Amino acid sequence: MFSPEEIERYARHIVLHDVGGPGQQKLKAARVLVIGAGGLGSPLILYLAAAGVGEIGIVDDDEVSLSNLQRQVIHGTPDIGRAKIESAHAAIERLNPHVKVTTLRARLTEKNARAIVVAFDIVADGSDNFATRYAVSDACFYESRPLVTAAVGAFDGSLTALRPYEKGPLGEPNPTYRCLYPEPPPEGTVPACSEAGVLGALTGILGAMMALEIIREIVGFGEGLVGKLVLVDALNMRFETVRYGWDPANPLNGIASAAS
Repeated sequence: MFSPEEIERYARHIVLHDVGGPGQQKLKAARVLVIGAGGLGSPLILYLAAAGVGEIGIVDDDEVSLSNLQRQVIHGTPDIGRAKIESAHAAIERLNPHVKVTTLRARLTEKNARAIVVAFDIVADGSDNFATRYAVSDACFYESRPLVTAAVGAFDGSLTALRPYEKGPLGEPNPTYRCLYPEPPPEGTVPACSEAGVLGALTGILGAMMALEIIREIVGFGEGLVGKLVLVDALNMRFETVRYGWDPANPLNGIASAAS
């Protein structure tokens, strides 16, 4: 049940035909894990909190620095030197006190990923390195958790959703993250944003799109992004969606894994 204050707070959702009271109840009951409270995680967390997601978990091991503030809008100048999970927690409390916040100051790895993701209904990965992305996506596969993952470059970004533990419309397995990116790029070939730079507003666009996809996954409206990769070109303001499929050679739900 919603309190009168919650009904007023979420009124613009409740009057939406494809959300309504039942959809808002689904949001309130949902537990979403966000990996990273940085450029992507900042707008993502804020929009999830504003939407009324019942519980938001945040995993991050970093502290706020001055160079973060060009794009990591959940933090402010007074937060410099503060743990990002603490700053993000405070921002959620200011925005929506009805949201439960669970924080973990840690780096998600192959060893701890499954134990972390299993406590949540859906996972959003806004991390900035390939090791974490593979660890998160593998853990979500083994724990049967839907994953929304995005990445940004200097002027480009991408977004997709993954449910590889389910079958596609033709009976084949849904693709895994490893179907899309079989192996990480060689060390040193993809420069960090501290070297290449990143357009601050671009992380806002992709982070908000992640929030939208998470909300769509929870409420159940529209056509999701499983098997589809959204590409964003900020230089030319172009958006393109390309399809990708299951790779029988992938190590998670490929033919070899099924036979073993």
